[in-house]
Amino acid sequence: MNVHNWIDLAQDADTGIETLRAHFRGHAYDPHWHDSYLVGVTERGVQQFNCRRAKHQSTPGKVFLLEPGDIHDGEAPTTEGFTYHMLYIDPKWLTRELGAVFEKAPDNSELSFANTLTTDVPLAHATALAFATLHHGELKIVRQTALDGLLERLTHHMHWRARYSEDPRLPLVAQRAREYLQAHAHEDIGLDQLAAATGVDRFRLTRAFKAAFGMAPHAYLVQLRLAIARRLLAGGEQPARVAMALGFADQSHLGRWFVRAYGLTPALYRKRCSNLPDS
Repeated sequence: MNVHNWIDLAQDADTGIETLRAHFRGHAYDPHWHDSYLVGVTERGVQQFNCRRAKHQSTPGKVFLLEPGDIHDGEAPTTEGFTYHMLYIDPKWLTRELGAVFEKAPDNSELSFANTLTTDVPLAHATALAFATLHHGELKIVRQTALDGLLERLTHHMHWRARYSEDPRLPLVAQRAREYLQAHAHEDIGLDQLAAATGVDRFRLTRAFKAAFGMAPHAYLVQLRLAIARRLLAGGEQPARVAMALGFADQSHLGRWFVRAYGLTPALYRKRCSNLPDS
């Protein structure tokens, strides 16, 4: 890792929300996705990332909003690098809390961000306040008040989107492949096996998958395993056991992928997100 890069990560026990503040120069992290909603603010520098088939540049004060499953990367296009703070919000918690704002959600719907990047000063302030109170363990009533303020501003950027059993935007081949990978994430899946499950040859499978999700099937499988690894590590599982359970060759193999995606080691992530000892 670049010696100029640093990450400060914590997790709020009451809500499960992870709070992160970090600085990167040059390459920050490879394309990856989370199973959380991401709400963050760029503090300094230019934070450049690709998401939803577009390149974005977040400058100081801008808020970036990512949904679960949004594939994104990160880099600093200028020599000074960039600093940002961010919240990883659990979808179940968000849906439950927003129930107090929306009396009733439309049938067959899910929450969605209207835009990936926005200039909204009140939202930036609300995000910063929520981050500070959670990250530094303020009194419960202080944390809840800050989160209510964040939700109030966040609702201006969310809408109800229809939930489809099959996403009409994606080719059927890509849908089937993704579903198969999700159902067999712990297995040592080969392209032949995946092609047979989707009914096409390997070339057409890979081309359709890349077109739909922006990465090859093997890269998606790794990201899927990393998302599961985050949950297990936050729950206190040892990195070695997680690596074995998810089909990585060994702990170091898991570690290399984890650092490339998230910028910190599995052991450090486990330490920051649980109160359990290292051994």
